Amino acid sequence: MPSEKVLIVDDEKLVRWSLRQKCEEWGYQVSEAENGSDGLRLARNESPDLVLLDVRLHDMNGLQVLQRLKQAGDARAVIMITADPQLEDVKQALKQGAYDFIGKPIDYDELRVAVKNALEATQLRSENEVLKKEVLQRRRAAYHDVVGESQRMRDLMSFVNKVASSEATTILIQGESGTGKDLISRAIHFESRRKDRPLIVINCSAIPETLMEAELFGHEKGAFTDAKAMKKGLFEQADGGTLFLDEIGELSGLLQAKLLRVLEEQVIRRVGGVKDQEVDVRVIAASNRDLERAVREGQFRQDLYYRLAIISLFLPPLRDRREDILPLVQFFIERYNKRFRKSVRGITSETRDLLSKYEWPGNVRELKNAIERAMILEDDDLLRPVYLPFSVGSPLSSLTAFEVSSGGNVAAGSIPGMHSEIQVVNGKNLPRLSIPDGGTSLEEIERTFVEMAMQQANRNQTQAAKLLDISRDALRYKLKKFGLMHSEDEEVSAPPH
Repeated sequence: MPSEKVLIVDDEKLVRWSLRQKCEEWGYQVSEAENGSDGLRLARNESPDLVLLDVRLHDMNGLQVLQRLKQAGDARAVIMITADPQLEDVKQALKQGAYDFIGKPIDYDELRVAVKNALEATQLRSENEVLKKEVLQRRRAAYHDVVGESQRMRDLMSFVNKVASSEATTILIQGESGTGKDLISRAIHFESRRKDRPLIVINCSAIPETLMEAELFGHEKGAFTDAKAMKKGLFEQADGGTLFLDEIGELSGLLQAKLLRVLEEQVIRRVGGVKDQEVDVRVIAASNRDLERAVREGQFRQDLYYRLAIISLFLPPLRDRREDILPLVQFFIERYNKRFRKSVRGITSETRDLLSKYEWPGNVRELKNAIERAMILEDDDLLRPVYLPFSVGSPLSSLTAFEVSSGGNVAAGSIPGMHSEIQVVNGKNLPRLSIPDGGTSLEEIERTFVEMAMQQANRNQTQAAKLLDISRDALRYKLKKFGLMHSEDEEVSAPPH
């Protein structure tokens, strides 16, 4: 039986009786009032799902009752009923929020459909409101994902709060890959007055240059071959809210110039359009490149840089705020306990030492991935070093973890002064390293393996990183560290043949 409550407000006793009979027959809970004052009182006390309200009442006009019901929020839906429907009354009732208008004598088949539709519409509206609140809460939760107990992070978040509440329309966030620039951008948006408006995110390196202008500014119908209809760009979609431009340093010079105009004038023009449109958008730009250096090298417009950097934030790498490593570890453990339905309490002392001493070239993202991997594999209540990625868990940065096969994978015996023999570990043939009496430095071993992995992968960084069982960011860090980065390394992206 439906649990919805229906309140009947009508000054004719016979009409109230017949409406009650039908509504109860349809399965609704019914209460009734003979005038507007009693109707308002019952609505306030019972919060009905639907009010059947007569337009002509003895003590007050039904439109007045409707207005007060809507102002107080005491009824989710109202259907007006009258024996003398006037066009102006209908228009006014609908304008004030009535769901429908039924004439007398009442057609009960028509009324039943109207009641059913009104209740379904209000239920759907209520569910949408709940979903919107949940989405907003989840998005705002990103603010609490910014974990940091170090003084640098406390100072940074204090500044973020100040920036969020300001009227700044351009903000620049810089920092190495994996430091959490996207989280900071979300924190700024959801702590600002724009939080109820859209947050639109785009990675400037992920969209071809030929499509980027239309993506940002939209296009008119017929602007180019495939423009079969008008399309709003991201600036229009973000109107009143925030547009996050990740990897801003990858924009072409032409788009940099057009972006500068938008930032300075707060107007956009669609591709193929002839009319400017005003937009109210806060732009947060982010880059893992040194944009000042890019300006000096002529790769980024100086005027755009100065416009973006009116408010500038720098996210320090994880290696420069080591006191945040263990709080982050615990944060990720709690997150993955929920996701993987586990009950890991923490980490062993050996794991703590390894995580605290590691350089984390991939920053918080690399730490997050390391903990996720360990959480998937760990069956104990404490995370042990055995399930950490080799790049973290071994001082050789996974240098002893290569499988030796006929495919010619990296072998330890290639290091001058060292030799290896094959051992079987977990069903795999792995090299056991033997170091000569004279010794050799770990850096020399690491450099050799990185160089060999790059050669084996035909200088493809993604494939070399897989051979080394480390992230691509970690590999790039090591290539730069050992001076092994070649000019062609930046261009090799396809898998080697």
